[in-house]
Amino acid sequence: MIDILQSWDPTLVDPCTWFHVTCDHDNRVTRLDLGHAKLSGHLVPQLGSLHRLQFLELYKNELVGPIPKELGNLKNLISLGLYHNNLTASIPPTLSNLSNIKLLRLNNNKLTGRIPRELTKLKNLKIIDLSNNDLCGTFPTYGSFSNFSQQSFKNNPRLTGPELMGFVRYDIGGSCK
Repeated sequence: MIDILQSWDPTLVDPCTWFHVTCDHDNRVTRLDLGHAKLSGHLVPQLGSLHRLQFLELYKNELVGPIPKELGNLKNLISLGLYHNNLTASIPPTLSNLSNIKLLRLNNNKLTGRIPRELTKLKNLKIIDLSNNDLCGTFPTYGSFSNFSQQSFKNNPRLTGPELMGFVRYDIGGSCK
């Protein structure tokens, strides 16, 4: 298999010539398609400076560490695919700034903590998949989350189920961190 990143020459001014990078008419990056690319390491906060980015697909790699809060700066993002990696820590509440997001797939990682309630404000969100992580507490059932089934949250052993009537159920003993 050809190395996906072989065309990524950092000395070139124009990344629009790189494989798996799509740009608009102003030569601004709008799409990164690096799913199943054998990438490893941490996601860098600088990704949040790609203000015209609409699609960030980094699924099925070996990425580790937290999701940078700076990804919340990507106001034009339509799809965020970070599934099937080894990402850890909690889901940053700043992802609620992604007002154009339609697809948010963070499944099959090692994410922990509560589901940020701010995400319920994402009016354009059509698909969310947070399954197969280590999230805890409850999942919201209001706002944009009223459209999602429990399948979106399955296989989170410390997730106790849906919120009842919009109230957050807290674990006794504070086991949800």
